[in-house]
Amino acid sequence: MTGKPQLDNLRNSVWRLFITANVKLLDRIGDKFSQAGLPSMDWYDVLLTLKEAPEYRLRLSDLAEKTLLSRSNLTHLVDRLEKAGLLDRERCPSDRRGTYAVLTEAGLAMQQQMWAVYSEGIAQYFGCHLSDEELEVMQRVLERMLKAVCE
Repeated sequence: MTGKPQLDNLRNSVWRLFITANVKLLDRIGDKFSQAGLPSMDWYDVLLTLKEAPEYRLRLSDLAEKTLLSRSNLTHLVDRLEKAGLLDRERCPSDRRGTYAVLTEAGLAMQQQMWAVYSEGIAQYFGCHLSDEELEVMQRVLERMLKAVCE
């Protein structure tokens, strides 16, 4: 803290706005998924993370670290994604205890279908409210914050 009550109050107020906006925006996008008959944001998070992984595969422990889900929630979600045919589990040949989650073609198609709705929500609820300059400032600030908490 700065020791200056006015600045401390401003930081606290901006923090509250930041987390409230995050929750409300994700809720709105979640509503768009629901209206389109699509699964939840958690499903999208896992599908996107696998899409971005080499060969569309990650060890479950790595997937847990890269997503925004707890390990127990991820295990249950992977079960549901596997039942839906959106990913497969494969044993790790070098470590019998290790398991990979592998994105299937159906999983890739679902991620792309969800992205169409998600990107529309980003534009509608977020992007249209920010100038290019504001976006650049936000990017620098958020990258700096993430770097600080990830060190």
